[in-house]
Amino acid sequence: MDLLIDTHALIWFLNGDNSLSKKAQAAIESPDNLCLVSIASFWEIAIKMSLKKFSFEKGLTGFIELTQENGIEVLPLSLKDTVVVANLEFIHRDPFDRILVAQSINDNLTLITADENIRKYKVKTLW
Repeated sequence: MDLLIDTHALIWFLNGDNSLSKKAQAAIESPDNLCLVSIASFWEIAIKMSLKKFSFEKGLTGFIELTQENGIEVLPLSLKDTVVVANLEFIHRDPFDRILVAQSINDNLTLITADENIRKYKVKTLW
C-alpha cells in the first residue's frame, strides 16, 4: 500500500507518541508499504518552528533526516496538485491538509490521518 502520512501522524510516529493509532503505526512500520510525507508537511513544520509552536532538538534539518532514516520518502508538490486543490469542495479550511488531500487523490495514496474533516473527502484514509 502507498501511504501519505499527515503532519501530526508523522510527528507522533517519530516521537513514539501513543496518540498514533496502532493500525497507523503498523502500516508505517510495514516493509510492504511505501511511506511518503509531503513537502508541504515540512513547510508546515517549518512555520510552526518559526512561531515556536513546535520544536525539535536538532532543528528542521534533524527532523527531516530522522524522517528519511525511518525510510519515509518526500513527496514533492506538482501543478496538478494545485489544480485539484482549486476544485476541492471547501470542507477543510487548512491549506496544508487540502494539499495532502489533493496529493492523495492524484497519486492514489492512502492518507494516514486522525483528522475527521479530511475523512469527509473522497480519499482513502487509514487510522
